[in-house]
Amino acid sequence: MHALDALQKRVSSPKLSDPAPTLEQREHIYKAALRAADHANLRPWRFLVLEGEDRNKLGELFLSATLAQNPDIEEAQRVKLLKMPLRAPLVLVAIAPCVEHAKVPELEQHLSCGAAVQNILTAAYAQGVGAYWRTGALAYNPEVKQGLKLNDKDLIVGFIYMGTHEGRAKPVPALSADDYFQAPDW
Repeated sequence: MHALDALQKRVSSPKLSDPAPTLEQREHIYKAALRAADHANLRPWRFLVLEGEDRNKLGELFLSATLAQNPDIEEAQRVKLLKMPLRAPLVLVAIAPCVEHAKVPELEQHLSCGAAVQNILTAAYAQGVGAYWRTGALAYNPEVKQGLKLNDKDLIVGFIYMGTHEGRAKPVPALSADDYFQAPDW
């Protein structure tokens, strides 16, 4: 697939199944992440790779973190939390491990990690791998951060689910660049 096709036609794949991306596909995806825009070459990203039993442990962490805030959740919600990481055979946790820097504020470091995630999604799409990016309350939950042994300054930028696309592909929305790119109204 040509780079412009991947950039212009990429869509998320919310329904995923086995198999996970191959080792070769992962290598391409991971290398693409490392090419994200990065002021001062801080490399403000890292990724936890979860598959197999690690996904069940993440589900247990999601449940315990939620129960700590709301012990009265329904049984159906408990089951849903346990199953969330099982939506795909491979889950990456994208983390922005921010550092103090005179010229690069934390926000730029968060954005750089987000750019790395976008590169992951595009590289996955270019290889026919289904992928999508999720955040939600659990990405910002302090107990989830603690359970993943993250530092206080670390920010979970999202959970990237990857696997084999199931079902019909979502249509690429017809957007006009003119609606989003204009000269300033001085």
